[in-house]
Amino acid sequence: MSNNVPSSIWRNPIHFLAFGLGSGAAPKAPGTFGTLAAVPLYLLMQDLSHSAYFVVLLVTSLIGIYLCGKTSKDLGVHDHSGIVWDEFVGYWITMWMAPTGWEYVIVGFILFRFFDVLKPWPISFIDKRVHGGLGIMLDDIIAGVFSFALLQLYVVLA
Repeated sequence: MSNNVPSSIWRNPIHFLAFGLGSGAAPKAPGTFGTLAAVPLYLLMQDLSHSAYFVVLLVTSLIGIYLCGKTSKDLGVHDHSGIVWDEFVGYWITMWMAPTGWEYVIVGFILFRFFDVLKPWPISFIDKRVHGGLGIMLDDIIAGVFSFALLQLYVVLA
């Protein structure tokens, strides 16, 4: 699937953020590239206290509802494949309270992409029935929560 990228993402700061600082402009697999672009930002946040990190998650989720909704409306396309701010936040949710180390960064990445791509119930249910910025964000938030739970289980069992 090719990614038809509007030129506004390079001119409009809201679109630029919604397109994951431009990572959503990747011609193939923009969601994967968006998640990859979230990794360096996670590395900058990983040393925050659990409560400060949680506040970042709340703020970026609320901002994401606006960014994704506005960009989607401006483009006239619900959940354009290049809108990847939701992948940023979903990955960051996955990584909340994760120990430091590349092993966890990679396992978290794989888990989040698994849930984001396959969309098992209730993610698929939400994806089909909730629209606008909230809908764009919510399925990835839930994918992040599922991935978070499995990553925490991995941490305990490893």
